[in-house]
Amino acid sequence: MTTETQSAPRAREYETIYILRAAVQKDDAEKVAHRVGEVVDKVGGRLTRVETWGRRQLAYPVGKSKRGVYVYVKYLGGGELVSELERNLRMLDDVIKYQTVQVRDDVDPAEVAIDPETVKFDAVEPPADDEPEETLEQELGLVEAPPDPDRDRDRDRDRDRDRGDGSEEGEEEDEEEEEED
Repeated sequence: MTTETQSAPRAREYETIYILRAAVQKDDAEKVAHRVGEVVDKVGGRLTRVETWGRRQLAYPVGKSKRGVYVYVKYLGGGELVSELERNLRMLDDVIKYQTVQVRDDVDPAEVAIDPETVKFDAVEPPADDEPEETLEQELGLVEAPPDPDRDRDRDRDRDRDRGDGSEEGEEEDEEEEEED
């Protein structure tokens, strides 16, 4: 008589980072967080960690957005969970970008300790008043950006160096000639 040992169901560990519009309201961010939690539960996954990283500058503009609210989610589940989560994120207007990576394969969910405090979605704070919001004209490129004095200074320095006027190399050569005399 053979006895088969049933192994516990295995899962994969994934990380998803999604970016919300910078001007997202607190209740809209909560709706997205609720949807993410709902999808993970519905497909049989388990959240293991959630972090709200806050408003940050994007590496490159996404659409017309230059800033966004980053949210990091780590969870256990299968490939169908990732597909369903990304499908839901794609449908939400407040989500401008997302990416999922597989961290580990063949994880036993029973062995993963989860602290209830680490799986709570933090509230998203409204944009600070000191952050200048772009007007519609600026977003569309109809109004020129204010001049950047540092950029002008750098451009002048580069021009002078190319001409040989007042460059550091020229000054060093003059000092060496004076020392030889």
